[in-house]
Amino acid sequence: MPSLKKGSSMSWLVNFAKSTIGAKVVMGVTGVMLIGFVIMHMVGNLQIFIGAEALNAYGKMLHDLGGLLWAARFGLIGAVVLHILSGLRLASLNKAARPVRYVHETTVQASFASRYMKLSGLVVLAFIVYHLLHFTVGGAVPDDTHWVDPQGRKDIYKMVVLGFQQPAVSLSYIVAMILLGLHLNHGASSLFKSLGLRNSKYNNMLDKVGPALAIFVVLGNCSMPIAILTGIVGADVGGH
Repeated sequence: MPSLKKGSSMSWLVNFAKSTIGAKVVMGVTGVMLIGFVIMHMVGNLQIFIGAEALNAYGKMLHDLGGLLWAARFGLIGAVVLHILSGLRLASLNKAARPVRYVHETTVQASFASRYMKLSGLVVLAFIVYHLLHFTVGGAVPDDTHWVDPQGRKDIYKMVVLGFQQPAVSLSYIVAMILLGLHLNHGASSLFKSLGLRNSKYNNMLDKVGPALAIFVVLGNCSMPIAILTGIVGADVGGH
C-alpha cells in the first residue's frame, strides 16, 4: 500500500508539472535558481580583476567543498533540464490552445527577447557545455585545465587569461552573454508572473527587473574577456 501511495504522489507531480500552471511554476522556480547561479558565478569570476591570488583562492575554496560542489552542479544541471522541458511544454500547450494561426502575426507586439527565448536558451546551453569542457572538465580547444600556481592550487587565473587571449574564445563568450542577456531581459521579469507574484501596484517596477539584470550580467561578464584581450588584465601571462 505505501508503494501505491508513493506512486500516486509521483503521478500527481508529473501530471501537475505537465499542466500549464505546473509548467509555469517549474519555469519560475528553476529560473530563480539559475539566475542565482549566474549572479554568484559572475561575482566570483570578477575577482580576476583583483588578481591571481584572489581568484585561485576562491577556486580552491570551491574545490574543497568536494561532494557538495558536485551536488550543486548536478542540481543546476537538473534545473537547466527542467527549465528547458517546461519551456517546451508551455510552447506546446500554447500552440494546442491556438491551433489556427492569426491572420496577422502577433510578432509586432512581442519583444525581440521573447520571440527568441527558445533560440537564445539553446545557444546558451550549448555554450555552457563548452564552458565546462574549457574551464572545468577539460577537453576543449584550447585545454588549459592542467595549470597549477606556486601554491599547488589549480591556476584558474592563468587558465582564464590564456583562454580569453584567444579572440575566438572571447568572441563566443561575448556572443553567448548577449544571448543570455536577451533571455534574462524577458525571462527575469516573466518569472514573477509564472510564480503568481504580479501585482498592479508593483508591475512597473517588476518589468524593469529583467532589463536591469540583463545589463548587469552582460556588462559584468563581458568586461572579463574585453579586459584580457586589451591587456588590462593578464598581460604578463603566457605559457601555451
